[in-house]
Amino acid sequence: MPCATATSSRSGSTSKRAMQTGWVLRDGQVLAAAERAESFLERSRGLIGRQSFDGAMILPHTHSIHSFGVRFPLDVAFLDDDLVVLSVVRLRRFGITLPRFRASHALEARAGCFERWGLQPGDALEFRPTP
Repeated sequence: MPCATATSSRSGSTSKRAMQTGWVLRDGQVLAAAERAESFLERSRGLIGRQSFDGAMILPHTHSIHSFGVRFPLDVAFLDDDLVVLSVVRLRRFGITLPRFRASHALEARAGCFERWGLQPGDALEFRPTP
């Protein structure tokens, strides 16, 4: 399964929403191309209805995730205010996570990406927007 990095494209993203694009980094190393949902509508829509998605999506102000309408299983990381990973879960299609009240963000990617990136609780992430 694709997981976008600094050398791959995000052609699977065909959305016309104006999400902020950039990169997710750990220790200065790019993990993935990313989109950050800025509005309530963008957060509510997330990856629903997309045929595929390469990279990661950051959802601020998010404590729980569902995958109803998402066409593929997800890796979900819950992050604190400083984008430190609090927990990581695999979410099957039509699933829902328990709320993580200490979390202030969620990071979504296609299932298997977190393992490939070596993402685990305690990792400090950074979102670097593209100009």
